[in-house]
Amino acid sequence: MLITQRLRRAAQLRGAKVAVTCEGHSRTWNEVRERVARLAGGFRELGLLPGERIAILSDNTLPFYELYFAAPWAGLVMASLNTRWSLAECADALNGCEAAALVVDEAYLPLAQELRECVPSLRIVIARGFDAQWDELATSARGASDRSTAPNDVAYLFFTGGTTGRAKGVMLTSLNLYAAGLSMIHTSGVSDTSVLAINVPLFHMSGGGLWNTQLTAAATVCLLRKFEPDSSMATVEAERVTHVVWVPTMLSMILNSPSFGRYDLSSLERIIYGSAPMPEALLRRALQELPRTRFTQYYGMTETSGTGVSLQPEDHDVRAPNPRLRAAGVVVPGVELRVVRPSGTEAAPGEGGEICLRGPIITKGYWGEAEKTAEAIRDGWMHTGDAGYVDDEGYVFVVDRLKDMIITGGENVYSIEVENAVYTHPAVKECGVIGLADAKWGEIVCAVVHLAEGAWLDEESLREHCRGLIGGYKLPRKVIFSENPLPKSAAGKILKAELRGLYGG
Repeated sequence: MLITQRLRRAAQLRGAKVAVTCEGHSRTWNEVRERVARLAGGFRELGLLPGERIAILSDNTLPFYELYFAAPWAGLVMASLNTRWSLAECADALNGCEAAALVVDEAYLPLAQELRECVPSLRIVIARGFDAQWDELATSARGASDRSTAPNDVAYLFFTGGTTGRAKGVMLTSLNLYAAGLSMIHTSGVSDTSVLAINVPLFHMSGGGLWNTQLTAAATVCLLRKFEPDSSMATVEAERVTHVVWVPTMLSMILNSPSFGRYDLSSLERIIYGSAPMPEALLRRALQELPRTRFTQYYGMTETSGTGVSLQPEDHDVRAPNPRLRAAGVVVPGVELRVVRPSGTEAAPGEGGEICLRGPIITKGYWGEAEKTAEAIRDGWMHTGDAGYVDDEGYVFVVDRLKDMIITGGENVYSIEVENAVYTHPAVKECGVIGLADAKWGEIVCAVVHLAEGAWLDEESLREHCRGLIGGYKLPRKVIFSENPLPKSAAGKILKAELRGLYGG
């Protein structure tokens, strides 16, 4: 089903219901549909042609939400830029997809003006906002007929990477997102009565995936411009939010906020997490602090439309040792998963290898990157680059990114395993484990640690704490204490590449 067909369905069934709220403004499903048709008409009046790319550089706002619908309605391909990127990174992405138009938040207008000078294909810049060109397009242009293309044509470009090399434009179709939306509905408990809060970036698959789930269910969504613990909890209380995405770093900030406990979070039915490994100690604490809320984890990637594997609430049992708390979950309906050896043959249960996924959620590939597409997708199988295994009950365990595995003295050490041990120390707020080059061992395990406010810890004490939790060869031979929070992606994932750049890994 096309994105625009799902919008029309939501308007037909729930037309007077609020679809989205943001910063004191709201839209019903009928209003969203009407504005989207007018925006598509406005794009045509500006001279944009079906198949061209329209990019957006913005925080989470109503125009961003509306563009998700208006771009395919106009037959355009929507490309979302990371607001943390430099001028060079944004220009590289725009030039790579030959973007014809850029929708820009007022906060990023100076950057947009520079981009106009270095992106030859960029002929239209739309300054979006309630008192600017965006609202003029949405209210004065004539409503246009739906020019959505076929379900398997490219509708969106989500960029992945960009901090250590050229960002790849992941091509997603209406069919990809429809399949992902159905699996998310099945596994998240979202319905048309649900209220979802999106405080992860809409340009990231975490935010886009929650928008897609909301659309599939015709639920209500509350957009937060950016994540901040108090405003996130205040929104849950004020809007009676039922579902929220709090990735591990966000969840840690919520639980460690001095305001935690002052807000009424009783409406929360489900906390969804993913995007980065969840330390077991943090998960156990969250489950104990929020006993009436159910938890669901999703393992996937942009290339799999944000889903693939799900760990359900019934697997989150903290009453006894529970190995499933370390699992990613089981494969979602309609998707196949296998673990392959380096030779390409399928691994046995319990045997490690690379996790591969196949099904309608899999991207068509990378925009303009035929070689990288062929390398990643083989015989329909998406090679994730993640190392893991499947147990004899079908539960998937992700042990690390293949590129993050540390080989020390001939032994393989998975950084996630070491991080889980370090995170159990109460003084540790954040931790990232990397390998540092070493003449004797090849690599040594290095833990970069940011302590909780007012906490104290030394290197040997942390090593001793971990000694009973992991094997001796996995212990951090070096501990670096960072006074500042560790560098993170827009989705809250600790950036190992930046840690390596800072500390010589």
